[in-house]
Amino acid sequence: MKRIINIAILLLTVMAARAASFTVEAPRHVVEGNKFNVTFVLQGGEGSSFTPPEVSGAKLIYGPSVSHSYSSTWINGKSSSSSSEEYTMIYKATSSDKCHIGAASIVVGGKRMSTRAFTIDVVPSGSSQSQPSHQPRTPGAPTPYSDPMTQTADKEVSGKDLFVRIELSKPHVYEQQAVVCTIKLYTKYQVSQFMPTIQPSFDGFLIEEIPMQPVLNKVETVNGQQYMVAVLKKCILYPQQSGQLTITSGNYDVTVVQFDTYRSIFGTISNPVEKDLKVTSNKATVNILPLPEPKPASFTGAVGRFNVTTDLKPATGLKTYSAATYRYIISGTGNIKYIKAPEVKFPDQFDVYDPKTDAQVNDGAGDMSGKVVMDYTFIPQYAGEFEIPQGEFSYFDPDAGKYVTVTIPARHLTVAKGEGQPSNHYRLKNMDIRPIKDGDLGLKKFHSYIVDSWTYWLWFLLPLLALTALLLYYRKQLKERADVRRMRSKHASKVAQRRLKAARGFASRGDRGGFYAEMLSAMWGYMSDKLSIPVSELSKDNINAELEKYGIDEKLRKESMDLIDKCEFAQYAPELASDDMNAVLDEAAGVIDRLERVKRKLIVNS
Repeated sequence: MKRIINIAILLLTVMAARAASFTVEAPRHVVEGNKFNVTFVLQGGEGSSFTPPEVSGAKLIYGPSVSHSYSSTWINGKSSSSSSEEYTMIYKATSSDKCHIGAASIVVGGKRMSTRAFTIDVVPSGSSQSQPSHQPRTPGAPTPYSDPMTQTADKEVSGKDLFVRIELSKPHVYEQQAVVCTIKLYTKYQVSQFMPTIQPSFDGFLIEEIPMQPVLNKVETVNGQQYMVAVLKKCILYPQQSGQLTITSGNYDVTVVQFDTYRSIFGTISNPVEKDLKVTSNKATVNILPLPEPKPASFTGAVGRFNVTTDLKPATGLKTYSAATYRYIISGTGNIKYIKAPEVKFPDQFDVYDPKTDAQVNDGAGDMSGKVVMDYTFIPQYAGEFEIPQGEFSYFDPDAGKYVTVTIPARHLTVAKGEGQPSNHYRLKNMDIRPIKDGDLGLKKFHSYIVDSWTYWLWFLLPLLALTALLLYYRKQLKERADVRRMRSKHASKVAQRRLKAARGFASRGDRGGFYAEMLSAMWGYMSDKLSIPVSELSKDNINAELEKYGIDEKLRKESMDLIDKCEFAQYAPELASDDMNAVLDEAAGVIDRLERVKRKLIVNS
């Protein structure tokens, strides 16, 4: 058996190595002093531990930059896909003869693969054989980057230099089948600012956005041109209807960096210049196929591949009137987060509650995977032997193009007698037919008309009396509000309490100046409103005389005047005031409260 396993592993390794290819792409000749690209391409495999080549006659400027690409096709119901990895090195030719590029290597499927070594002819600068650095290269090799020094401010930035593209992972899918939407920025220029003004809309889709930070850290080749790429947005879309759905284009404000280059006695100097651009992305359309008919009765909208298990907590020892949980666990890959809870048929003797759902999913490269736990809480109301019958869960497999039904085995339950009695929820749920009432039903042989009853006419009289009372109360309120002095005296305490509350805020912040200013406003305002003294005539002597007129005892008058003196002193000499602000607040509230009680006593006795 061990020998068979080793042979199988060896065969798989050989097959993986044969399926993958590792090649190099580079120009045949370059000009001395110019930059050129060497790209190592891995097709049909996933590589690791990339080892750059040994190079002579050239200087490494940048690299390796790694880019990944993936493509898929769907023809006559059959799908095929391919992937590639590119490792790009940027060199500058330093020799005027030959540039030798050694072999690069990479590990694929546990086996190290290598490229061939090769030589590039280097043409001397100024020679009659000199050619520009963008000369033809070997097929498939990316065009070198534009040198930032050539990106002058007078050069127009075209749609081929910078654009935003919406890419979909699949051209057509079924309803509820995942399609990955990626919005990318392609640029040959440095980007200093990027701002979306109108985001693309995803009408007809449920969206699961994959968190990411846009960074220009990848290199891709489009139509033979090489670009720096940033993924602006990536999300998983789940179409909710069939037909053709379109993702609208978005608008973006982009600021790129160009250069003003001029010569001086110190050499060539380049100053960065920013240029503002408005960019509009493309639209993307996907064809949505309807789910086949007829749909199984147990289908609740699950699309993907799933497994289903059930569990019971507690597994044994069920008792009446004690809660238990029947757990439904759905795991797999697909629209797992949006699966509706399937219907479970519990015995009629159980009090059953709505299921609670807990989704534990991860956003993968092309779909969501994980599990959804659905807990059905139930309370047995009677002891005995019961059974949760066999059930079914159906989902649609888009790869196979058919529905798959999973059988959920029945579960036998033994319920022992517990303490308690059937719940009201259970009694009301099972009370479809009410008991027939017997005994004296209060039936009468004769009856009278309702208009002959005095209570019938009383219902007309009550609204009239209520309206009259409301009018009298309204007239009283108008009369009271017309007496301005009385209204100010009536609401003096409320106004003072609001000012004391504001003073408490100053005290909590340690602002003595604001605190004592608010305290003086509260005391002076209260005395003016309560004693009906105009502000122009407000003074300590007038306040003291008016308090004495109302029969306020000398002790309370003195406390009132002392409090005003204390606040005035603290306001104008805060550095000398040492009183606790909270104690002053309590003292003011106590003085106002006692003045209010004396006032009310005088009104009652009048």
